[in-house]
Amino acid sequence: MAEHTSSHLGAPDPGARIAAVRPVLLSAPYADPENLEVRVALPTGWRTTGLVEVTLDDGTTGLGEGYLAVFAPHVFVSTVELLVPHLVGRPAGDLAERYRDMVLVTGYWSLQGAARHVVSAVEAALLDALGKRAGVPAYELLGGRRTDRIRLYASGGDSASPSAMSAEIAAVASLGIDTFKIRARGHEADKVVWTLEHAAPHGVGVAVDMAQNLDDPGQSAADALAFLDAVGAGTPQPVRFLEEPLGPARAHEYPALRRAAGCPVAGGETVTTARELLERVAAGYYDMVQPDATVVGGPRQTLAVFAGAAEHGVAPVVHCWGSAVCQAANYHAAFAGGGRLAEWPLPAYALRSELLVEPFRIESGRLLAPRAPGLGVRLTPETERRFAFRGDAVYRCLTRMPSAEPGRWRTD
Repeated sequence: MAEHTSSHLGAPDPGARIAAVRPVLLSAPYADPENLEVRVALPTGWRTTGLVEVTLDDGTTGLGEGYLAVFAPHVFVSTVELLVPHLVGRPAGDLAERYRDMVLVTGYWSLQGAARHVVSAVEAALLDALGKRAGVPAYELLGGRRTDRIRLYASGGDSASPSAMSAEIAAVASLGIDTFKIRARGHEADKVVWTLEHAAPHGVGVAVDMAQNLDDPGQSAADALAFLDAVGAGTPQPVRFLEEPLGPARAHEYPALRRAAGCPVAGGETVTTARELLERVAAGYYDMVQPDATVVGGPRQTLAVFAGAAEHGVAPVVHCWGSAVCQAANYHAAFAGGGRLAEWPLPAYALRSELLVEPFRIESGRLLAPRAPGLGVRLTPETERRFAFRGDAVYRCLTRMPSAEPGRWRTD
């Protein structure tokens, strides 16, 4: 499967050139102490976002985000700086050529992996700037929107206590969203049962992210099926979908798991090329494939996944767990690709509102198409001052999950 190479600009602007490119690191408080992710991976309670700011020769600026900075902020900055000489002075509107240049510069050492996050950020920033320059939303530069609204699922559920999980369920219901994705590891079937039982009266179903995408070797398909059996033994409420149940070393077991799971299987958020994601789709890994425009090479590569997934009857559902810039890049791609479902992150994070020109609009659990030019995002000097990068706001991956507390999630 060839990667997406057409720019699909709705209104090509051959006169716009790139005048400057700079990396920006921002850190902000994230979630709350009751959040298990904070306790384990972000003990300071602060989380980092990595942005690329592109300035065109007429002074128009655009923002893009690369997920890499959550884990390796200095690598993100260095990679952006490596690309700057190969971007400044070049035509901004030729997205395919800018993409090829960046892939050539970084491909030998990162054809897959870290550099792809930076490529993603630069492309999104260019789309944002070009959309602002043309006075149109970014999805218009991606071929135009194919839908007016997209159903959302709420994403969170890493609460460490029933009281905190109850608050999350109430927040989901208040948005009119009918699916709540929680995190639960193999030893936490009782947590899933509790949440299924307590969400059902609110008209909210539950999906489960098993968070195995970093585990090596991670659990097997048999382990995941045993987990689903344990959940089924505790409640008649169905699991809406099962996300990332297998680690990288056991990814080949996805087709067998998918055939036996009894619920849709989802994954792919960490995969950094459309080619690899679509190879997985063709091999029968997923019912729902989850590209992220801050990871997979940018919004255009996200659209390549949408197109290829449709050929195999697989639902493309954008993953977006970053700031508002990450959300916007993914949502604009989803509107251009005709997406039917998208992720809505629940944990409080100021950079999800601070960077927006206007709030995202949600009606009855559906995201309405954005109206602001570009991605609808902005960065002010005041925001940079208030959320200056903190060196202790770096995600820790080498951690151990705490053991389950017997009886904490009892439903009787």
